[in-house]
Amino acid sequence: RGTKNLQKSVIKLFLIYFFSFLCQCARVWIPDAEEVWKSAELTKDYKNVLCNSALHLLCHSLSYLHEPAVLHNLKVRFIDSKLIYTYCGIVLVAINPYETLPIYGSDIINAYSGQNMGDMDPHIFAVAEEAYKQMARDERNQSIIVSGESGAGKTVSAKYAMRYFATVSGSASEANVEEKVLASNPIMEAIGNAKTTRNDNSSRFGKYIEIGFDTRYRIIGANMRTYLLEKSRVVFQADEERNYHIFYQLCASSHLPEFKNLKLSNANDFLYTRQGRSPVIDGVDDTKELCTTRHAFTLLGINESYQMGLFQVLAAILHLGNVEIKDRDSDSSLIPPNNRHLMAFCELVGVNYQDMSQWLCHRKLKTATETYIKPLPRLQATNARDALSKHIYAKLFNWIVEHVNKALITNIKQHSFIGVLDIYGFETFEINSFEQFCINYANEKLQQQFNMHVFKLEQEEYMKEQIPWTLIDFYDNQPCINLIEAKMGILDLLDEECKMPKGSDDSWAQKLYNTHLKTCSLFEKPRMSNRAFIIQHFADKVEYQCEGFLEKNKDTVNEEQINVLKASKFDLLVELFQDEEKATSPTGQVPGTGGRTRLSIKPDKGRERSSKEHKKTVGCQFRNSLQMLMDTLNATTPHYVRCIKPNDFKLAFSFDPKRAVQQLRACGVLETIRISAAGFPSRWTYQEFFSRYRVLMKQKDVLPDRKLTCKNVLEKLVQDQDKYQFGKTKIFFRAGQVAYLEKLRADKLRAACIRIQKTIRCWLAHKKYQRKRKAAITIQRFTRGYQARCLAKFMRRTQAATIIQKYQRMCVERKRYRQKQAAALAMQTMLRAYMARQKYQALLREHKAVIIQKHVRGWLARCWYKRCLYSIVYLQCCIRRMRARRELKKLKIEARSVEHFKKLNKGMENKIMQLQRKIDEQSKENRSINERLVGLENSYSAESERMRGELSRLRGFEEEAKNKTNQVTSLLEELEHLKKELSATQQEKKTIEDWAQTYRDEMEKMVSELKDQNGSLKKEKDDLNRLIQEQSQQMTEKMARAIAEETQQLETDLNEERSRYQNLLSEHLHLEEKYDDLKEEMALSSNISKPGHRRTDSTHSSNESEYTYNSEYAELEEGSRADVTRGIDTSLTLKLQKRLTELEQEKQSLRNELENKEEQFQRDDAEFKKARGAELEYESLKRQELESENKKLRHDLAEMRQSLLGDAATGAGAPGSPAYKVLLDQLNSACEELEVRKEEVLILRSQLVSQKEAMHHRVKMTMTEPSVFVEDVSKLKDADELKQAYIGLKDTNRLLEHQLQTQRRGYDNEVEALRGELQNVKEENNRQQQLLAQNLQLPPEARIEASLQHEITRLTNENLDLMEQLEKQDRTIRKLKKQLKVYSKRIGEMGAGQTEGQTSPGQMVDEPIHPVNIPRREKDFQGMLEYKKEDELKLVKNLILELKPRGVAVNLIPGLPAYILFMCLRHADYVNDDQKVRTLLTSTINSIKKILKKRGDDFETVSFWLANTCRFLHCLKQYSGDEAFMKHNTSRQNEHCLSNFDLAEYRQVISDLAIQIYQQLIKCMENILQPMIVSGMLEHETIQGVSGVKPTGLRKRTSSIADEGTYTLDSILRQLSAFHSTMCQHGTDPELIKQVVKQQFYIIGAVTLNNLLLRKDMCSWSKGMQIRYNVSQLEEWLRDKGLMTCGAKETLEPLIQAAQLLQVKKKTDEDAEAICSMCLALTTAQIVKVLNLYTPVNEFEERVSIAFIRTIQTRLRDRCESPQLLMDTKMIYPVTFPFSPSSLALETIQIPSSLNLGFLTRV
Repeated sequence: RGTKNLQKSVIKLFLIYFFSFLCQCARVWIPDAEEVWKSAELTKDYKNVLCNSALHLLCHSLSYLHEPAVLHNLKVRFIDSKLIYTYCGIVLVAINPYETLPIYGSDIINAYSGQNMGDMDPHIFAVAEEAYKQMARDERNQSIIVSGESGAGKTVSAKYAMRYFATVSGSASEANVEEKVLASNPIMEAIGNAKTTRNDNSSRFGKYIEIGFDTRYRIIGANMRTYLLEKSRVVFQADEERNYHIFYQLCASSHLPEFKNLKLSNANDFLYTRQGRSPVIDGVDDTKELCTTRHAFTLLGINESYQMGLFQVLAAILHLGNVEIKDRDSDSSLIPPNNRHLMAFCELVGVNYQDMSQWLCHRKLKTATETYIKPLPRLQATNARDALSKHIYAKLFNWIVEHVNKALITNIKQHSFIGVLDIYGFETFEINSFEQFCINYANEKLQQQFNMHVFKLEQEEYMKEQIPWTLIDFYDNQPCINLIEAKMGILDLLDEECKMPKGSDDSWAQKLYNTHLKTCSLFEKPRMSNRAFIIQHFADKVEYQCEGFLEKNKDTVNEEQINVLKASKFDLLVELFQDEEKATSPTGQVPGTGGRTRLSIKPDKGRERSSKEHKKTVGCQFRNSLQMLMDTLNATTPHYVRCIKPNDFKLAFSFDPKRAVQQLRACGVLETIRISAAGFPSRWTYQEFFSRYRVLMKQKDVLPDRKLTCKNVLEKLVQDQDKYQFGKTKIFFRAGQVAYLEKLRADKLRAACIRIQKTIRCWLAHKKYQRKRKAAITIQRFTRGYQARCLAKFMRRTQAATIIQKYQRMCVERKRYRQKQAAALAMQTMLRAYMARQKYQALLREHKAVIIQKHVRGWLARCWYKRCLYSIVYLQCCIRRMRARRELKKLKIEARSVEHFKKLNKGMENKIMQLQRKIDEQSKENRSINERLVGLENSYSAESERMRGELSRLRGFEEEAKNKTNQVTSLLEELEHLKKELSATQQEKKTIEDWAQTYRDEMEKMVSELKDQNGSLKKEKDDLNRLIQEQSQQMTEKMARAIAEETQQLETDLNEERSRYQNLLSEHLHLEEKYDDLKEEMALSSNISKPGHRRTDSTHSSNESEYTYNSEYAELEEGSRADVTRGIDTSLTLKLQKRLTELEQEKQSLRNELENKEEQFQRDDAEFKKARGAELEYESLKRQELESENKKLRHDLAEMRQSLLGDAATGAGAPGSPAYKVLLDQLNSACEELEVRKEEVLILRSQLVSQKEAMHHRVKMTMTEPSVFVEDVSKLKDADELKQAYIGLKDTNRLLEHQLQTQRRGYDNEVEALRGELQNVKEENNRQQQLLAQNLQLPPEARIEASLQHEITRLTNENLDLMEQLEKQDRTIRKLKKQLKVYSKRIGEMGAGQTEGQTSPGQMVDEPIHPVNIPRREKDFQGMLEYKKEDELKLVKNLILELKPRGVAVNLIPGLPAYILFMCLRHADYVNDDQKVRTLLTSTINSIKKILKKRGDDFETVSFWLANTCRFLHCLKQYSGDEAFMKHNTSRQNEHCLSNFDLAEYRQVISDLAIQIYQQLIKCMENILQPMIVSGMLEHETIQGVSGVKPTGLRKRTSSIADEGTYTLDSILRQLSAFHSTMCQHGTDPELIKQVVKQQFYIIGAVTLNNLLLRKDMCSWSKGMQIRYNVSQLEEWLRDKGLMTCGAKETLEPLIQAAQLLQVKKKTDEDAEAICSMCLALTTAQIVKVLNLYTPVNEFEERVSIAFIRTIQTRLRDRCESPQLLMDTKMIYPVTFPFSPSSLALETIQIPSSLNLGFLTRV
């Protein structure tokens, strides 16, 4: 066994020796506070440290590793590989997964049965098998020692070991024995296991089960021994803990009829079951567990009455715990009368109520002369009650164990046994008491036994063989054991203190301090306590609290209480206490529990002896039983299982390194590793060594003395003599040496095999070549002669045919030409004459029409102009008249009301300054006004005289003169009134002037301030405009970037989702294959009878897996029988596989949404600018309006003051007077102001209209323009037509106005809808921005997970809605199709009847006369193939299963199988046979999967079926009837579309099948290319002589000349060309070929780069040049094949950049910046790795400095990338299948006879 382990650990052992000295950049382990050990890298040379860089091997044998490597490998296997078992030397380390694993079934047991321990993965079954095998082989008893902390899985491991023995060693005649052995487990778990804070099913006792075997090594029985039951749990439980399971099982089953007399209820009603406040365990049904326990009791022969008796005693214990004891006084206590729980206890156990009540509160004290009855205080009475409960439970436990042993013992003589020890591991808590002390004492003994077995026995063998050996210093725990159990040890002092009348825990502690504190280094005293002590155990220091040690060691029970129980009427209770009459000697068999009190029920004469036995303490009993266990283990061959608890929270597959390493140290595993690695773990006898390594010896080295021969050979093979030692009978080797010898032996044998193979192959190849050469020459000779004769004959026939064809064609063409020429001349003559006549008539008509139109249009234009001119003049007159009247009325009102002027003066503070100025001007003008008034009066008098003289001539103006006179009179009156007011005004003038002067100054100051404010506002306005423009530009750029990023992110998410979906398909394929394999195995195993529990030898070979199918029919029939199961899988996958299509639709909708967002953003931007411009124009207009109003008011005030300050001269009321003139001027100013107001209103309206001008553009375009109207009017003839035209114009206007309003309403509705949509888009954008902001705050992993979770949730909701809608539509379509079929049949019947009725006899007679109307054969063929239902298997067999791509398929039309299958499918659709369609598609899919499973390694087969599957998918799309796929179809192809069935779901299934085939194609290509890549891309020197001198000390891997059998770059290119030509020949879609080539180049780049990163000899300047040249050759190949646009070149970018990195300068900061900007496709880890590995091979090169590498790391620190060093070579790009319609017509396809498809009929 040791040799086997060493052979499997060869690499690790050799590397440990090789790395005894570490150099710079080596990987080491360093201590860490959190992870215990962390890997690190040495930055400088360091010696004498253990390296782990080469020890991280994914293996399960850890015999020669160190602590950090053990911890790391355990974690990797547990977390990553989900493996819970690991070999560590001779120890099996089992980690509790806290999860049920499917690794313990019968098939696993059968797999391990008969196998060697090292041949299979680590498992508890392997240890059990090894123990079983050694028992049978060595005829020696075995032991399996299972240890570990509470919750580590000890009980489960022991249970599975016993199950293994019961399964592999049982027989049919004694099957009940195995069942009994296994039935003991639920019983012991019920009475001995409980829930703790660390484990829900913790064993609270230790047990050793001996499984007995007969001479044929079959189980005949078993025996169980128990140790140290935790009795204190019966009366006390900590928080979150429970009592023993049996109590809760009884309480949960109290409702059963048979348990009514137990008077039980809920577990919370009893003191002993409610203290932990956790009565229920998740996932455990106590009622069912009790049923299991009762069934186990029955199986072990404990009948129903005994079971009820046991349950009765357990119920009595619960009632006893509820007995309430009260204080009578300070020194006594009592139980209230008629206590129902005590009455229930007495009733159940059959004792007297008064006696039990008496002795629960009293005790009897005996002296030499008298006997006293002493009352007990309440506390002591309660303790006595609890002690009695514990004692009863311990008796019951022992009784059950005894009866279980009786049931397991048989009369057959036991030949041997295997013991399984399930015992507690080392424990240390915050408070450690007597129980922990005993547990750790037991572990010290077990560790000593482990040391004896692993270390001391090994060293003794070295001494026995008399080899030089230095004793290794290891921790021997014998001093610690002596401290505990030796004379005057801790147990001795404890027993002595228990005998003292006034012994206490404090006095015992002082004795310990005085005895051991100064004499033993393993014993310590805590600084802050005098009631505790510390022991240095092998695992750790433990501090024990002395409180309670004496009481627990004594374990006293009131003797009178025992006597009361012995007097019980309950037979079972009396039987429980009968064993106390039996004295047990110290050397005899100690009963299971060491912690029970031994009392006697013999007569008084024997009381003395029983009292002596009663003085045995718990510690003494435990020490004796432990010594017995050690004697038993030492007499057996032990096997060790160490159970590890990975975490304290019971989390599944969660690993806490601190807890794990603590347990590894505690169980001694790490010490085992250290000692084993330092010794000689491998040994051979001289004869075994000679037989094994005879091939390494020469004939002259073989001597008669085997020992001398071995010495001579080893001295030659192993130079270091310290690596081996020669003993008396054996050779001892250090770690790794056997591996080295095995390597030499394997090399020697391999060289010999190669030489033999080379010679034989050469001879065979030579013979074969000679035969082929002779046959080829013969074939060539006959073939060339035949070809020459055929060629001559063909040339003669060709020449004759050419001459005949020449003359015949000449005659035919000449005759045809002359006929065409004559016909053409006649046609041209007639056509030209006709065209000339038509042209002349058209010109004549056009000339006459032009003359008529000219005169009519002139007359109409003049009429229209005159009417328009008249209307305009009349309209202007009316408007001017209306304005004049309004102004006149206004002036009259203002002239009459003086109060009006006062109101004008109120609130017009800004006009006071103008008034003052006008007053000054009026004072100056008074004089001129007076003068003008005098002149006016004189002129008026002269004019009156002149008017009187001319009165006769001007009578026509009399009325006008009268009116003017009346007007002048009224004006004079008004002038008089104004003169009166003028005098008052002049008085106020002086006051107003003073106030105006003050106000003028203030207003000037205010104006200046306003000007300053206006300037500042203008500046702010300019700044705001500039800021708005900048923000608008930034917003535009930001939006564009966001849209681009979002688009890129959506595309990335879509690719990731597609890749994830295709990976799921790949996993689904693996599961299907596994399902098929399991089904085949089940089918095969059902035909083979199972041979009971018979063991098979490890060398036995079974032919179960070596079978073949008898025929393909059997496979197809089996597939058809599994259609139901496959149908379920298909329906399940159909629902899951719609996701990709929906995601693509979602992508398109998101793109449309992005485009809408861009357009909306542009519109919003334009509206914002337009609104801003309108706002600025409005502010400008408002400012102009205010300025004009100020000017107007100033002018009015000045005029008014001038008129008021003028002198009231005579004749002031005359028309020429100043007042008259002032009034006229005011009227004119009012008119001007009105015009200004109108202009302002027009300007404002124009601004408002300009904002809506774009909206009404289309409406305006629909209106009739005047020119069109003029043209239409010009065509009218007379007035009636004009009138009708005018009426029609009005109607047209009304219609246009109605249309305009309708369009405006529609536009408004559209605008509202767009605004609502814009609002929704804004809300969605805000939500997306919020989500993006939240995601940006998360780390990258959480960000990706959150975004994916959000996207998946949204897509799931949408998918559910779409699926519901799709189901509704499908149901509706099916219903309509059914109705359509019914109606079409009815119409067809009716049409046929009418046709028959309408057929005349003449027609029937004429039918035989036209035989040429019968359709021809090619027209009758509709592109369908008919087959019978029973021929479907034959069709699939001939077309799929037996079709060879290299044979018949080479000469076929590309995709012919796909076309044939689709034509068959078309016929099934044509006849509306849904069952036929379904079975054909299912059989096709399953057959393709089967052929790929069978020939999946053949590239041509996989490529062939990938092309045919894609073609079949394209046919289903092209002829589906969907308009999206019918765009490129011909009319004939559209007629061939499917008419009855929608196969969209099957298209998805076939698409998934194509994806699976594509992935298999990639794997097949990868397997072919993988061996070529490294040799061709890296090792082979394409450019000769560039590499130069090899680096010193490096292995010579490359060569300038390619050796025979090595691959070159040309090999890769040839293989790529072969791939490409094969796919083209099979008709693969060009787009799919591009994706395949892209994947090929990714594999080449990834593998090359990974090897470059792992090989130091490849990182040099010259190798960079070689790589770049090789990449250029690959690019040239892409260019030749026209594949430069497929994206394959981009996949080589990391490799190109790595090659460039090897060639660039690497010294300065500028070089570092250039590297960072150049190597964008490489990660930081890859860049640093290349720089670290860079090795100069020439003198002009230099190594890269550490400072430069650190500079690179600093510059690349901000990169967000994966820390992964190597590229994922298994990554497969997501594949898509673009629709590629076929131009091939189905009716033209011919089926070759070679396909053997004669049963198909063309339709």
